[in-house]
Amino acid sequence: MVDVSSKWFVRPQVKPEAKSRLFFFPYAGGAPAVFTKWCADLPSHIEGVAVHYPGRGSRFNEPVINDMSRMVADLAQNIQPLLDKPFALFGHSLGGLIAFELARHLRAQHLPMPNHLFVSACGAPHLPDPNPKIHHLPDNEFMNELDKLNGIPAELNNPEAMSLLLPIVRADFQLVENYEYKPDEPFDFPILAFGALNDPRVNRERIEAWSIHTKAKFVSQFFPGNHFFINETKEDILKRIIHETTGEQRGIHAT
Repeated sequence: MVDVSSKWFVRPQVKPEAKSRLFFFPYAGGAPAVFTKWCADLPSHIEGVAVHYPGRGSRFNEPVINDMSRMVADLAQNIQPLLDKPFALFGHSLGGLIAFELARHLRAQHLPMPNHLFVSACGAPHLPDPNPKIHHLPDNEFMNELDKLNGIPAELNNPEAMSLLLPIVRADFQLVENYEYKPDEPFDFPILAFGALNDPRVNRERIEAWSIHTKAKFVSQFFPGNHFFINETKEDILKRIIHETTGEQRGIHAT
């Protein structure tokens, strides 16, 4: 019997008969609701699970985590009841890095491993990030940097909401900006890296460099758009993920 009580995971549609699970890791400042529609559009044999980081949504009263080691250790401890069937990981931007490090942690602990890793708008972790650090900037400057990514949530236009949400986004940027890559063996499962043609933060070279992290198949795919291209390409990305994991050419639910 799977324990579904963990506050770390949101399952919009529990599918006991599903053959596999797909975990979605949100970007900086993102909550599980970002991927609710993605989960709903999966076929019946794949259950979507959205990761819920502390400090947002129903976990708003919990302190945020700005350290990668602690983040993946807590995730690994809580995800185990949901690893009772084949699974894959998908992460956007910060979420891609967390998914990558979680897979490494699972391997180090001899726990079940994903069948696939899907990352989007996330540079290969072994390459130094050429972008200047921004998590320490004053609010106005920090907001300006977010605006360059088209990544300012609409809620931040409200001063009261900004005072609540901006510290969460800052902490997430601190997590990724203080991340230190440590060399390790490449994975045995395939990696697919999605990128945008006009992403000001992650260029083609940093997307394609993910190839060194797998001994299996590596594929990169690029879409028009900026850092948040997934907002316009959800259907295409899901179709590709479904095809890579099950061999199906079609199968997402158009809703």
